Amino acid sequence: MDLLWVGLAAAGGAIVAAIMGWLDSGLDFDVRKFGSSALRALVAGGVFAIGYAFTGPVGISDIIIAAVAGAGVDVLGNRAIGAIRQNHGG
Repeated sequence: MDLLWVGLAAAGGAIVAAIMGWLDSGLDFDVRKFGSSALRALVAGGVFAIGYAFTGPVGISDIIIAAVAGAGVDVLGNRAIGAIRQNHGG
């Protein structure tokens, strides 16, 4: 059950980062962009849940770390995709 909470925290952190990025942009909501953020959130949640499967008991600090790291996954993913698009005219 602990791994579920870690996965949900990581995915939730990524979703929150995506929503905050959209609110900060002032642009209209783009389902395609949000969909890619949601996909990164699922990947982050899965990776963190698998990673924590090899550790000891999960505490509240682990859940907070997973949420912050999930947000970082979304932010870095957006930056990487933006850089690729900018350099390749996409």
